[in-house]
Amino acid sequence: MSGLYQKRRRKPEMNLLPLIDVLVMLIFFAFVTMQFRSAATLNITLPKVETAGENEFKGTVTIGVDNEGVMSFNGQVVTEDQIEDLLQQVKEVNRDIPVLIAADESTPLKTVAFLMDACRKTGLNKFSLQSR
Repeated sequence: MSGLYQKRRRKPEMNLLPLIDVLVMLIFFAFVTMQFRSAATLNITLPKVETAGENEFKGTVTIGVDNEGVMSFNGQVVTEDQIEDLLQQVKEVNRDIPVLIAADESTPLKTVAFLMDACRKTGLNKFSLQSR
């Protein structure tokens, strides 16, 4: 008779509540330990241009800026106001003359942007930045 009264085993159940609790805690831990940084606080190093020097400059206009912000136009020291006048004179001679902007690596971006904007204002759109 022992064969007729066998106990049926209960089907194993998977208790999902502890599993969900563990997953929620892992997600919460991930968000708490994640570091959010804004773009202003990132340490950005600009890359070196590998193709520098491949396109040789053949123009006659060179604007230089040293690390202190002193500008030169074809080797002569000039001010910001004089740059725009000189570029306007160049445009009247030939609009297609390329302009090379040679700025020191520690020159503020503001100064380089001013020179690029001055070239565009006068209509000299063929300008390039010298790199190493």
